[in-house]
Amino acid sequence: MTRASLLSDAVRIEPSADERASASLLADTIAAPADHAVALLLDDGTVVPLSPGLMAVLRASIGELAEGHAITVLPSETELTPAEAAELLGLSRPFVVRLLDGGEIPSRHLPNSRHRRVKLSDVLAFQTRRDRRRAGRQRIGEIMDAAGLPY
Repeated sequence: MTRASLLSDAVRIEPSADERASASLLADTIAAPADHAVALLLDDGTVVPLSPGLMAVLRASIGELAEGHAITVLPSETELTPAEAAELLGLSRPFVVRLLDGGEIPSRHLPNSRHRRVKLSDVLAFQTRRDRRRAGRQRIGEIMDAAGLPY
């Protein structure tokens, strides 16, 4: 049985110019302090208050759309194949497999199989660590340059 790619089936939103403008207006509107309640008003008059968690998701999504970035919505518990993890990270599948083998990214083997699955949350945690290390190396380089030391 062939498994369809989760990344291709995920909800992906590419903002048009009109949607960017609308997202910018909404981002400015909901950027108010957290002590202001926000609710959706439906056509039938129903008012649906938005929790702080929903507001965080809305602010993050709207901010990205306002800047013209596409967003993809997936639950963090989603399990990816090594190939999907590689696609998401912008790395080759063999390199991701080496990261999995080395324990840099946790993975699990499927029962009675050599195939693996990787949690999206673990892939994102790896990306965050990788970005922090890169920023740290960049900062060290800048300090060395400013001090006139060879690097």
